[in-house]
Amino acid sequence: MSVVSGSVAPGYEPVREAFLANFETRSEIGAALSVYRHGQEVVRLWGGLADPTTGRAWREDTLQVIFSTTKSVPAACAHLLAQRGQLDLDAPVAEYWPEFAAAGKGHIPVRWLLSHQAGLPVLDRPIPLEQALAWEPMVAALAAQTPVWEPGTAHGYHGLTYGWLVGEVVRRVSGRSLGTYFADEIAKPLGLDFWIGLPATEAHRVARLVEQPVTPPTAAAEAEPEAVRAATQEAVPEAVPEAMPEAMREILAAYTDPTSLVLRSMAVTDPPLDLTDPRTWSAEIPAVNGICTASSLARFYAGLIGEVDGVRILDATTLATATREQASGVDRVLMVPTRPGLGFGLPLPEQPWWSPTAFGFPGHGGSLGYADPAEGIAFGYVMNGLRVTMGPDPRTTGLISAIRSVGS
Repeated sequence: MSVVSGSVAPGYEPVREAFLANFETRSEIGAALSVYRHGQEVVRLWGGLADPTTGRAWREDTLQVIFSTTKSVPAACAHLLAQRGQLDLDAPVAEYWPEFAAAGKGHIPVRWLLSHQAGLPVLDRPIPLEQALAWEPMVAALAAQTPVWEPGTAHGYHGLTYGWLVGEVVRRVSGRSLGTYFADEIAKPLGLDFWIGLPATEAHRVARLVEQPVTPPTAAAEAEPEAVRAATQEAVPEAVPEAMPEAMREILAAYTDPTSLVLRSMAVTDPPLDLTDPRTWSAEIPAVNGICTASSLARFYAGLIGEVDGVRILDATTLATATREQASGVDRVLMVPTRPGLGFGLPLPEQPWWSPTAFGFPGHGGSLGYADPAEGIAFGYVMNGLRVTMGPDPRTTGLISAIRSVGS
């Protein structure tokens, strides 16, 4: 039996059981879970191995790369600037970033960057990885790029470019890099162990990522596709299960076609990003290289929806703006239905494990951060066993169901 450490508040024992079940029946390697309710942490759990090659145990302060779960951070930074009257979401991006007006993009408003409607998920010419890690060459390339669809007419997941696009607006407005602005204005006030641009002194705490086999779809998954999770699959399955439903074959074809938008969107650097590389950890790649503990991820979301030890990041009006649907329907890049808000993913009707008032973002392999203002819940789950699923990940759906069963 796997040993799980930490604590749960009275009544939350089912959440601990669900977390333990991930190790006992779902091949969890190492993971941590935190849940806040009405500004108080009611679940803090961790267990397993941070590094299965050495036997290093997962500790309370183990850090984890969270892939696209990071996207909530640049969104929160942009909304904080808007809340303070420094950024107008309806103003043209070029008002803050003049070079962005190239290639007919002068009319694109900031909100289209946040809602994946700008038509800029790819680069015609991928740039060298070292240049991308340096920031400036990447944002220059994006400023020169021609949109691949008419901006504002469709939405399509900006898997990697999102962070540089929104991050550059934050940098132009605030005078600070996205990682620095987040550290100063959000992480420090909330006391978060959460980084975009990890100091070298903290690298020893990062858990080793382990790719796990592709999980075939179940009958339930076929009936209830998890489009929000599909929106974070930076890795592509190498093989197609024979049981793949016919309706998914067109999507699968895109994931094996190097000219498709979905594969091009993950190939904006040459060579591709390697999120096991400490050099990548120390750079600022605000779409995917956030590194944190589960407790800090949950505390971040708790600070978006209410006060945590006297600190609240977004007021109620700003939060309502951030979580209002901006588009819906089939995503041009992912080819599945999604509902983007302004930087946060919103649940689909066919996802019964979610409250309809929830918002958040998952990451490749399974990590998830979300909040539900109606239920007062903020959730952070991080793990090192990366699992690409063709439907709902039972690790997170089990945890969410257990949390919601507790009630308020």
